[in-house]
This record gives sequence, structure tokens and C-alpha cells, in this order.
Amino acid sequence: MFQQVRKYTDLKIRVLLRPRFGDFCYDDYEFAMMQEDTQMYRELGADGLVTGILTPDGTLNMQQMKALADTAGKMDVALHRAFDVSWDPFVTLEQAVSLGLKTILTSGMKNSAWEGRDLLKSLVNESDGRIEIMAGAGISPEVIRELVPYTGVTACHMSGKIVRDSRMEFRRDGVSMGFPGFSEYEIWETSAENIKEAVRVLGEL
Repeated sequence: MFQQVRKYTDLKIRVLLRPRFGDFCYDDYEFAMMQEDTQMYRELGADGLVTGILTPDGTLNMQQMKALADTAGKMDVALHRAFDVSWDPFVTLEQAVSLGLKTILTSGMKNSAWEGRDLLKSLVNESDGRIEIMAGAGISPEVIRELVPYTGVTACHMSGKIVRDSRMEFRRDGVSMGFPGFSEYEIWETSAENIKEAVRVLGEL
């Protein structure tokens, strides 16, 4: 997928490194895969890595995160929303800064960035330019218009998602290939129009 995307854009590409669903506490085998994937994407020319590893007590796993950052080399490393289920946001912030990470992607420890706007604002103030605070979860052009001025975040993460109908004409009901409640005949994709509108709104702020 990375190589296909790279063929069509010169934009910076950050690769999400998450070996499975569930928590962010990984065993030795999972961590070994993460290291190998980091090395692979580094060699392929990825611009950044987005990942996060916690210890059982909810703090950032400094040993494993440092190892990934070292393997990443010149790639920017961002801490993803593992941050949002960590023990203490300000302790985790300082851990991320000490590791030299470039970005923290966070909803402010809520289900959406708008719900977490007060913590986002505090994180921006506490970070004081040492690390980028990127708002994520429930982001839309409308949310950006209110969220950015309120919190002071300088970056937002959004899927810009739309759902389109499958091209399948024959459809067998009652058979799920994935998670319950997700239709096999709905396709999620990013809307170029949604992204353009978000960029336009950001440009006005």
C-alpha cells in the first residue's frame, strides 16, 4: 500500500504502526514485528512513523519506544492515541518530549477532540512548542473552525470519511467477514472534498 500511495503523491507519508486491535501493551513477538516494519518503512522512504506502546501501568514504554525511534532514524515519530488511554497526560507528554518525538495525536482523552478540548488546550500550553499537539477523533471542517481557535492546536487529523455502496450486485445476507454491525457492502473512503474544505477552513483561521 505504501508503495502505491507514494507513486501518486509527493506529500509526506506517515505510516501507522499498530500490529493489532486492542490495548497498546505488546509482547516480545509483537514488538519484534514492529521493529522489522519500522526498518522496512524506513528503507522504503516513509517520512514518519505513528505508533505508541504502553506498559501495564499505563505509562509510556520508554525502552520499546526509544528502540523504535532509534530504528526510525531520520523519520519523524509521532505518539498516536495510545496517549489517550495512558495514566497521566502530562507525565506522558514529558515522556514523549524526552524521547524526541515530534507529535502527539490526541483527542484530549475523550471520545472526540471537541469533548476533550479543555485538555487539548492545556496540553498546547504545557508543551510550549516542544512537541506538536495534533487533535484527532471526530474532526470535521465544522469542528476545526471552533476547535483550533479554542485550543491553539496547530494540526488536526481527520479521515474525511464517506461511505459508498458496494458494486456487488449479488449480496448474501447474514454472513459477516469482520466486526458485527459492519456491512460487507459498504466501502469507507476519504472524500477529497472533505479534505479540501478542511484545508480551506484552516487557511482562514
